[in-house]
Amino acid sequence: MPMWFQALMPKENRFFELFNQHARTIVDGSEVLRALLHGGVTVPDACRKVMDYENQADALTRDVLILTRRSFITPFDRSDIKQLISSLDDAIDQMQKTARTILLFEVGAFEPQMAELGDIIVQAAKLTVDAVALIGSFRQEASRLNGITEEIIRLEEGADGLHIHGIKALFLKHRDGNAMDFIVGNEIYDHLEKVMDRFEDVANCISGIVIEQA
Repeated sequence: MPMWFQALMPKENRFFELFNQHARTIVDGSEVLRALLHGGVTVPDACRKVMDYENQADALTRDVLILTRRSFITPFDRSDIKQLISSLDDAIDQMQKTARTILLFEVGAFEPQMAELGDIIVQAAKLTVDAVALIGSFRQEASRLNGITEEIIRLEEGADGLHIHGIKALFLKHRDGNAMDFIVGNEIYDHLEKVMDRFEDVANCISGIVIEQA
């Protein structure tokens, strides 16, 4: 078989390998972020680790997009592949933005609700790994995939409530004090909420793939 023809043949396994690597990188980044929000780690070092994982994820995203362009046959629609890898990448991009904000404003202590959001983010990241691992057999695993994506969405809804309570507690803490502390804390909460929003986007993307390909 000519080499040029082999290059056009399906590369499903390679796609799924890259999806899984990316999802695991998101878990790595989320665990560092959680440790940061719980304290006990050096803030600048933890922020840089999150950024390092984001750089690794960017490289994997590029690999997927290049493979999509070069492959004659893909495991599912090219637009869905691009949407999936982009939504995965958006999740860790938002973690990086959180770390950058913490580093920029030299934040060294975090509110209890921020730490709780860190826990929820790790849960969502691990569920994402579970879901991505099943994409290669999405027709057979449609029920399990739907259950996982629904759980991610439930976590996101819970994070919304925690975000509101956190903002309220932050306001009460600083309403007679330093307004800048409230502004910075509010921005961190905003980034953490957006991390969970991005995981919801991943869940919706996977649900869409299951529906379209069923």
